Amino acid sequence: MDFDAVLIAPRKEKMLKEGYWLNKTIIGSLQTALQQNPDKTALVSFKTDKKSERAFSYQQLWEMTNKIALGLKHLGVSKNDVVSCQLPNWWEFTLLYLACSRIGAVLNPLMPIFRERELEFMLRHGESKVFVVPKIFRNFDHEHLANQLKAKIETLEHVVVIDGNTENNFNALLVNHGLDNHLAAVTALDDFNLGADDITQLIFTSGTTGEPKGVMHTSNTLYSNIVPYAKRLNLTENDVVLMASPMAHQTGFMYGLIMPIELNAKVILQDVWDVSQAVELIHQHQVSFTMASTPFLNDLSNTVAEHHDQVNSLKTFLCAGAPIPGPLVQKARETLGVKVISAWGMTECGAITTTLISDEDERSYNTDGVALPGVEIKITNKQGQQKAVNEAGRLMIRSCSSFGGYLKRSHLNDTDQDDWFDTGDIAYQDEQGYIRICGRKKDVIIRGGENIPVAEIESLLYKHPNIAVIAIVAYPDERLGERACAIVKLKDPTQQLQFTDMVEFLKTHNLAMQYIPERLEIWDEIPMTPSGKIQKFKLRDLLLKSTESVT
Repeated sequence: MDFDAVLIAPRKEKMLKEGYWLNKTIIGSLQTALQQNPDKTALVSFKTDKKSERAFSYQQLWEMTNKIALGLKHLGVSKNDVVSCQLPNWWEFTLLYLACSRIGAVLNPLMPIFRERELEFMLRHGESKVFVVPKIFRNFDHEHLANQLKAKIETLEHVVVIDGNTENNFNALLVNHGLDNHLAAVTALDDFNLGADDITQLIFTSGTTGEPKGVMHTSNTLYSNIVPYAKRLNLTENDVVLMASPMAHQTGFMYGLIMPIELNAKVILQDVWDVSQAVELIHQHQVSFTMASTPFLNDLSNTVAEHHDQVNSLKTFLCAGAPIPGPLVQKARETLGVKVISAWGMTECGAITTTLISDEDERSYNTDGVALPGVEIKITNKQGQQKAVNEAGRLMIRSCSSFGGYLKRSHLNDTDQDDWFDTGDIAYQDEQGYIRICGRKKDVIIRGGENIPVAEIESLLYKHPNIAVIAIVAYPDERLGERACAIVKLKDPTQQLQFTDMVEFLKTHNLAMQYIPERLEIWDEIPMTPSGKIQKFKLRDLLLKSTESVT
C-alpha cells in the first residue's frame, strides 16, 4: 500500500524542533517496559461470553508479540501492508497491533457493529491483506461474513478467526506455529520495526457525506497527544486503566492500548459493557482511571448509588463524545468520589481539549476544556476572520497530533497551507481559553459517543418507493445524549409507513443496527429554504417542542 499522508512531511521539522514529536513507537515503549518491569502485569482481558480473564506480564506481551509477528510474516504480511481487525476489546486486539508494528505493517481497526455494507467499502478502500475476526461475537457470525467479503475483495488474501474451527484459526496461524523456536527468526524481526513517521494506524471516520474517510496516523502524531494527555491527568505507572470503550474507536485505541504501555501501567479490557461487571473489575484490580462516554458514567453512578457500593480506587473519569449534564457530574462526585473530566476530540487528532484536575466541577459541564500542549485553537467566521471571545464560529485547530491525511482522499483533508484544520464544528471560546461545542456543520448525530452517518442513512431511505423527502435529526436523550429521528414526507399519504417497515428496509440494505433511527415521524410538510434545502434547525426545534408537549 502506498500511503498518501501529505500532511506529515511539511510540518515534521517544526514538530521535532519544538519537541512535540518524540520519535517514540509502541515497540520502543514495550521494550522500555520490558526492561524496567518484565514481571509486572501489563494487560488483563475480560471476555464476557466465557466469564474469563487472561493476564499478560510485560515479558509475556513481548513473547506473544514476536509469535504473532512471525505468524503474520508467514502469511505474507510485510511493511506497509494493511491488517484489518473487527475485534472487541480482547487481548488479541492489543497483540495484533504490537505484532503489526514489529514488522512495519499497518493496523486497521473496524467496529464490531459494522456489517457488509461498511466492511466491503473499508476493506476494499484500505486494500486489506489480512482480516482478523471473532468466530461469533454477540450472536453474530463474523467468520461467515468475512469469508463472503474475501470472495469479493481482490487484495484480501487471508481471513483469520479467533475461536474458529477451521485451518484459519488464530491460534494455529499466529500463535502455535513454532516459528519462534528459531532465535534467528525472532532476532530478524528487529530489521522490520515501524518508524515513528511510518503510517501505523488506518482508522475510518463515520461517513457524513455518504462515504467514510480513512484517517492515517503515525506514531509521532499519536504519541504527541498521548504523552501530554497522560501528564495533564497525572497518570503514571502506578495507575490501573479500565477500558470499556471500543478499541476500534480512537478513544480505546490511544488511551486503552498505547497509553498504558507507554506509562508502563496496567490496563483492564472489558469487551461488553456491563456495569455490574465493571464495578467488580474496578474492585478486583483497583482501577484508578477510565475514559468513556456519558452513558457509562451515568450507569456507573446509578449502580453504585443503588447498591451502596464503593469504588474507592477510582480517581478520575474522563467523559468525551457528548456534553455532560451538570447533575450527573454532581452525582458522580457524591456517589463515586471521582473527578469528572470533560474532553473533546476527533479521530483525526485524538483529544484536543480537556478540563483540568484542578478545575472546579462546573467546568466539566459548562465547557469542553482547554487545549492540550501543542494545540492551537481559533474560532472564525466563514471568511476566516477570528471571532470575539464568547462568540460562536467555526472551530479551527492546529495540532501536533493532527493526522497525516485521508487515504486516497487528500482533497478532503480540510487543512490549509498554514496547517489549520477545519473541524466542522461550531464553538465559542471564553477568556481563559476554554471552549464549548455548540453545533456542527457536519451533519452527524452522536449517540452515546458513536457517530451516526446521517447522509448515508438518508440516501438509503430515499430509495424507499414511498418516501418523497427524508431528514434525520437528533433529539435529546438523558442517557445517550442524542438519538436519531427520521422525519419523512410520503409520496402517497394513503399508504402508511410504519416504524417496523423502515427498520426492515434499512436492514435489507445491510445497514448496521446501531445506525438505524430509533424514531419515525410522518409529516405533511418539511420546512425548506427557497432553494429547496431542508432547514434542519427548524426540524430540531419542532421535534423538540413536540417531544416536550408529549412529556
